[in-house]
Amino acid sequence: MGGASDDQASRDFLATLNVGDLCHGTATEVTRPHGVAVTLDGFPARPLGTVGHLDVSWRQRPSAVVQAGQRITAEVVAVDQEEGRARMSMAATENPELWAFLASLRRGGILSGTVAAIERFGVFVAMDDGPDHPVFPGVGFITIPELSWRRFEAASDVVRIGQRVSCEFLQFDTWNGEARLSLRARQPDPFQAVAAGIAVGQTLRGRVTRLVPFGAFVQVADGVEGLIHLRELTTKPVEAPEEVVQVGEALSVVVIEINRERRTLALSRRQVSPDVR
Repeated sequence: MGGASDDQASRDFLATLNVGDLCHGTATEVTRPHGVAVTLDGFPARPLGTVGHLDVSWRQRPSAVVQAGQRITAEVVAVDQEEGRARMSMAATENPELWAFLASLRRGGILSGTVAAIERFGVFVAMDDGPDHPVFPGVGFITIPELSWRRFEAASDVVRIGQRVSCEFLQFDTWNGEARLSLRARQPDPFQAVAAGIAVGQTLRGRVTRLVPFGAFVQVADGVEGLIHLRELTTKPVEAPEEVVQVGEALSVVVIEINRERRTLALSRRQVSPDVR
């Protein structure tokens, strides 16, 4: 009976919490994989609050910020009744101006800024509006896939430091205190334009761009590639695509599948009529 009543009491307490509330409590345990367990004021029975490892601070390691037994203040990020816990962020109270700015952004909104740094994992953008980031070169961040619809080797092939960019806001990254942005969302998708103008069974001309163990990629238009699977390369079985084609080779292909949602083209070389090879 005690267990059932305790569970109901914890659910009742969690029901009083809302996202955005500032809560006080005591850190009861600090671990690297799980972050900080917090006994919240008003419910001393057991820890119901949890501050994830990356939600403790954007500046320092968790162990340098909080110790077991320490009083803390954190903002409620999510309330999970099934798990019986409230997910919280201390970083929100550490950087209230930045947190408020990021929380005010809405998906699909257009944000402008200047490319501040280019890394192998993405691009930092210094935003025109809002505060600076306490750690990173910019509050905005564009991951590699969101830079362009077209294939490229490095982020520096798409943007340069100091370049002005206009991006679509995707989400608030609460772990890093970033505005995740998309540059490609502000550009027309070449795949959709090409897909609208072709049909299954149509023959196209293209150039081989990449060889992979399962086939060959062929560029059939600017920024649009399709895949010829190994079984579609030739009428005779082959174990590797380089037995049949080479990078840079121009060839004719037949469209065998168009998937506009996944942005994929399936092509065939073996189905091309001998008259058009």
